Amino acid sequence: MIKNIEIVIRPEDINNKEVLYAEAAQQLKVNVAEVNAVQILKKSIDARRRPVFRLITNVYVNETPASSEINFPVYKHISSNKTAAIVGFGPAGMFAALRLIELNIKPIVFERGKDVQERRKDLRNLQQLHIVNPDSNYCFGEGGAGTYSDGKLYTRSTKRGDVKKILNVFVQHGADKDIMIDAHPHIGSNKLPKVVKDIRETIINCGGEVNFKSKVTDIKVENNKIKSLIINDEQEVTADAFIFATGHSARDIYFMFHKNNIKIEPKPFAMGVRIEHPQEIINEIQYHTKERNPNLPAATYNLACDVDGRGVYSFCMCPGGIIVPAATSPGEIVVNGMSLSKRDSAFANSGFVASVTEKDWQKYENDYPFSGLHLQMEVEQNAFRLGNQTQSAPAQKVTDFVNGKISTSLNKTSYIPGIVSAPLHSELPSFISKSLKRALLVFDKKMKGYFTEEAQILGVESRTSSPLRVPRNKEDYMHIEVEGLFPVGEGAGYAGGIVSAAIDGENGADSVAKYILKS
Repeated sequence: MIKNIEIVIRPEDINNKEVLYAEAAQQLKVNVAEVNAVQILKKSIDARRRPVFRLITNVYVNETPASSEINFPVYKHISSNKTAAIVGFGPAGMFAALRLIELNIKPIVFERGKDVQERRKDLRNLQQLHIVNPDSNYCFGEGGAGTYSDGKLYTRSTKRGDVKKILNVFVQHGADKDIMIDAHPHIGSNKLPKVVKDIRETIINCGGEVNFKSKVTDIKVENNKIKSLIINDEQEVTADAFIFATGHSARDIYFMFHKNNIKIEPKPFAMGVRIEHPQEIINEIQYHTKERNPNLPAATYNLACDVDGRGVYSFCMCPGGIIVPAATSPGEIVVNGMSLSKRDSAFANSGFVASVTEKDWQKYENDYPFSGLHLQMEVEQNAFRLGNQTQSAPAQKVTDFVNGKISTSLNKTSYIPGIVSAPLHSELPSFISKSLKRALLVFDKKMKGYFTEEAQILGVESRTSSPLRVPRNKEDYMHIEVEGLFPVGEGAGYAGGIVSAAIDGENGADSVAKYILKS
């Protein structure tokens, strides 16, 4: 027989097969010799009291275990002459391309940035020399923002597509198999470059194209139908359909759409700061002990509250991680977080943000539809001023932030470009600073010790999602007014993370296939 049961295991026993089998046998009231296999389907940590692992398992009693091999998608060489141009090679663009190959349509990808190998040089220049390359940075380049922001794969978008398939594809291209069972899977920014490189090679080996340093500078639209792309101001490209998967920071694409009378609209987003603690503080709070069992990962958290009708929450939490400079243009500061696969940094960081709605960008109402975008840009440019017009981030101890005092000293940080003491309590938009101050005290009640002078905030975390949406039809993913244009992913306003963007890219590719066949 095969029984699906939950098994609770102490951290010290998580890798002990004998204990696992004994627990299964005891729970099922059978002899341990009758247990032929225990297959772990899902693994999570329950730290409400003493930390334990909770395992959802299939237990095989006097039964031959099923194969644990993963059913990977099969990608064959494209045999048709149908083509789809894809703008952007982040998660949405990559998975749109892979899905098009499955559908026997040739993907032709145009990525403004560089491949992962060349991209590293620009990231090094950004970290060490404070030089921002507008086309090659933490947001732009092979793999998009996801390549260098930990590869967190947790999603709530389970009804929008096949999450398991997305994880399968990552494993197929080099990610650890543990992502298939972990409740909050991640790949790690040290492993992701090879994964995205292997995805690129799959696309090319099947007859697709991936073009780097290929920025879409204009488009041609005739009779409400997209006809072609202009690449780097000189090359004109035609295709049977066009997928735009440009990410939340490709502001030039929004302006280009607006210039060509392609409808875009503002949408709510969130802004705030990165908050950084010593990881040992978060471990102690979450695991209720000063000594973390080595089998337990660096502790994480997820916090949210309502402050006078405004949502305030943690975002993209990076245990054992570092804070990185994520600006995409000179003259601005944007911070983000990432972790390596081991998550072994001495620091924990998280976005700490407040929701931003139409009432907050009213002073820019004459700039419709770019009202929220201009507010976002103003906050980033002010952070650059506070950072002495370098990539040094303005920072403040959280105790000083709440008390309205400039920090006379700052804590150690993982942020390589360095930090500068700044009065973020008065320099952030007041609706943000007031909300964050209140939320810090609420969060401290949920996690006693979270509000401490050992924690500090760095500004600004402003790219949580796009401040604009490219409206599309619900049923076919095509733009509501422009035939042949399929906006997908975070930049279009329809996803929030690697997996949801990947699913949106796949769904967009399915819609493209139906459109091409109908045409």
